[in-house]
Amino acid sequence: MAGVDRTSGVWLWLPRSLRALPWERSRNLPTHAHKGVTVKISRRTTAVAIAGATAFALVATGCSSAAPGETDPNEKITLTVATFNDFGYSDELLAEYTKEHPNVTVKQTKAKTSDDARANYFTKLGAGSGLADVEAVEIDWFAELLQYSDKLTDLSSDDVKDRWLDWKANAATDADGRLIAYGTDIGPQAICYRSDLFKAAGLPTDRAEVATLLEGDWDHYFEVGQGFVAKSDAAWFDSVGSIMQGKLNQEVETLESKDGEIIAGTNPVVEAAYKDILAQSPDLSAHLSQWSEDWYAAFSNGAYATMLCPSWMLGIIEGEAEGVEGWDIADVYPNGGGNWGGSYLTVPAQGAHPEAAKEFAAWLTAPEQQLKAFVKTGNFPSQVALQDAPELLEVTRPFFNDAPVGELMAGRAAAVPADAPFKGVKYFQVMTALQNSLTRVDVDKTQNAKESWAQFLKDLDALK
Repeated sequence: MAGVDRTSGVWLWLPRSLRALPWERSRNLPTHAHKGVTVKISRRTTAVAIAGATAFALVATGCSSAAPGETDPNEKITLTVATFNDFGYSDELLAEYTKEHPNVTVKQTKAKTSDDARANYFTKLGAGSGLADVEAVEIDWFAELLQYSDKLTDLSSDDVKDRWLDWKANAATDADGRLIAYGTDIGPQAICYRSDLFKAAGLPTDRAEVATLLEGDWDHYFEVGQGFVAKSDAAWFDSVGSIMQGKLNQEVETLESKDGEIIAGTNPVVEAAYKDILAQSPDLSAHLSQWSEDWYAAFSNGAYATMLCPSWMLGIIEGEAEGVEGWDIADVYPNGGGNWGGSYLTVPAQGAHPEAAKEFAAWLTAPEQQLKAFVKTGNFPSQVALQDAPELLEVTRPFFNDAPVGELMAGRAAAVPADAPFKGVKYFQVMTALQNSLTRVDVDKTQNAKESWAQFLKDLDALK
């Protein structure tokens, strides 16, 4: 996934109603005219490590003496924020913060993947130094981090009370009732598709008609796919790994039980999903390993017709498929709905400026900033104030045939099952082992399904 950042010519237009945000109106803040503001999308930003860091330095004004134990508000400090993929925290957005806080310099670094971010986080957390002041965490390994909540700053504050969806905030609260992370986004899912490939195969292309075509369960999704591949040289879906994510994210207990036991090897739901996916993959899969270079290239080469599409995937598709016409998104998902992914911001206690970092993290995850992140990358906000805000509902993306992504993804978020999947301390490792078992069969073709499942069971034993 390494590479260089390449700039696309794709532009997104903010909706007319961004002149005044609802939370600004409720506080009687002055409104700002945003009509005509554009946000430029960088190609490959979700997959590329950012060499070096982006810094904003503004001269501190004046000086004052702080009381003992207090932080001088005019002290010149540097705050670092570490993310992965693309959280939507553009140079322009961070510059807004440093303009409001002229004594602060902000430096952002981006890991290539969530996997890399996790490895870095736990290595430096154990070492007791080296982490950024604000560190991003992905939901699949958040429970693993929760074990070490004593090494994180308590972010509880009346200023942010009730800011997030209940399940998002509850998952970030430790056993002592401390809020140890601020929610950024969630991953409500739709189906993205290539309308040009649909047309060539005689399928409907209008997004409403596609939604009707695909309405149903996973068997129906695969059945439509069989009809498609019979009339096309393209595959139906991109990756068996993504299909496994989609299936398991609709279940409550899959890989671990709530009492901490790894149950993936004995859970009939997991084994049934494994067998079902690999039974369909010879005909329907593009045989791509998600996050590989071939997978990224396939966004523009027409290798497949559909993919499971959490909101944050929109920015990835748009960045990778520069100049490609035909991508669209349908308001539908097998078995109704599901959530894939979503992240948090944490403040490690080892940092030099935990209170300033807490303030910065609160600013980044405020509705105002998360709306801008949604417009830039498609990351759907976890903030309550934005779930049905007109400013979000009016957002469209020209690249996806002017799809009303704000309204569409808000509906997809409402369709997410009320019972969130349980993800325990070893969820990330178990899911990685399960994904590897699928890859050995569908992509690498080094084992058959029976052999790879046996290898998966051995891998699970090593995790117990």
